Amino acid sequence: MAGTPVTVIGMGMMGRALATAFMNAGHPTTIFNRTPGKAAALVEAGASEAPTAVAAVAAAPLVIICVRDYDAVRELLAPAEAVLSGRVLVNLTSGASDEARATAAWAAEHGAEYLDGAIMMTPPGIGAPETVILYGGSPSLYETHEKTLAVLGGGTTLISSDVGLPSLYDVALLGIMWATFNGFMHAAALMGTEKVAATDFLPMATDWLKGVASFLTAYAHQIDEDSYAAEDATLETQVPPVRHLIHESRIRGIDATMAEYTEKLLTEAISRGHALDSYARIIDHFRASVA
Repeated sequence: MAGTPVTVIGMGMMGRALATAFMNAGHPTTIFNRTPGKAAALVEAGASEAPTAVAAVAAAPLVIICVRDYDAVRELLAPAEAVLSGRVLVNLTSGASDEARATAAWAAEHGAEYLDGAIMMTPPGIGAPETVILYGGSPSLYETHEKTLAVLGGGTTLISSDVGLPSLYDVALLGIMWATFNGFMHAAALMGTEKVAATDFLPMATDWLKGVASFLTAYAHQIDEDSYAAEDATLETQVPPVRHLIHESRIRGIDATMAEYTEKLLTEAISRGHALDSYARIIDHFRASVA
């Protein structure tokens, strides 16, 4: 039996992957892209290509949109405002929490129900059991469409009734990713000055990351409890090795900006009387930036 008809708006790499997953799971799938012809292979495989955004939205009760940004979402859907009523809009576009909440309010003004989602995977992983997609919105609405949305990834999860939280999770997790990438690039550049190949350094780096990750459990509890007794290393003991990293980077002609920033975080915290606290105390710096 055919599944729920769906429309997918946006035929970039991710949009095409989403449409393919729905089609593979037996959902009649309508597609739309501002630039025609980007999804010819999907049409050949059985997708229906709508000529306009209005036709695309009208074609299915469940409308998935995944485009460049939230401005593009509103721009694309503006001509279809009159046919949004009674439909479910699932926005998988990357953005910020305030944008998600504003878009949910806009959808409600036009009679559409709304879920906002963050895809924590690249296009080749769409449809895989381990792929995580985080949703925010009405629990009952999510439950109604959970089986359909789950074809996009086995890790499909409703994390909150607040449509803004998936975007917050998304950027927070990406921040960890980029910090890790940057740390590895800096380390590989350092090792490269002695002609140690990045692939030779990689096994030690990945094992080291596992050990580093093991500290996060204790730090997370300390942050939640606002208590930072050092169980591994105090802030003052971490200053000398950071300075060694800065020195080593400089004498080898490697940019030391990240290490210098870490030294700044440590010395600021120590100057506030936290020399004997754990590294988790550094969160005060980021909280103060917001206050």
